[in-house]
Amino acid sequence: MSLKYAVLAALLEGEASGYELSKLFDASLANFWPATPQQLYRELERLAQDGLVEARVVQQERRPNKRLFTLTETGRQELGGFAAQPVRRPAALRDELLIKIQAMDGTDPEAARALVEERLSWARAKLARYERLRDRLLAGRTEEEYLREADRLGPYLTLMGGIGFETENVRWCERVLVLLGQRARLS
Repeated sequence: MSLKYAVLAALLEGEASGYELSKLFDASLANFWPATPQQLYRELERLAQDGLVEARVVQQERRPNKRLFTLTETGRQELGGFAAQPVRRPAALRDELLIKIQAMDGTDPEAARALVEERLSWARAKLARYERLRDRLLAGRTEEEYLREADRLGPYLTLMGGIGFETENVRWCERVLVLLGQRARLS
């Protein structure tokens, strides 16, 4: 899959500038499809050239003019076709930390501990951010009310995937730290 479809899906939320899309990616899509602002701007240009998004310029007084992007009908059709296709292959986990943990025997156990503690800190921070986003989406409603009333379920469902992923990251890190501590006491 390319960044193209992630950007088109993000624009389902409505008109957005490149900057706003970058923030949206950081807040919600980064848990499953990260992108740098530079990648997003390049992709928006390609999508506009292909007629999948339209851009309009908004004049601003004390700041540079800003371009706002919206999905075209062609973009919606392209995204709908993509969404209906079967997934080509399941996701594969590629994680540098896991390679380092795999190779940690015979190395400094405190270095391994520090790496896992850092991952734990990141995971807890992302989990807290995702929980705040969930609270904003629900806006005081129960999950059942949200699911019944919301126009779009995709953002909530993908957010739940991110919450599950980071919850498991926290659980794994905590367990690894316990095991490393037990191993250190045995030495």
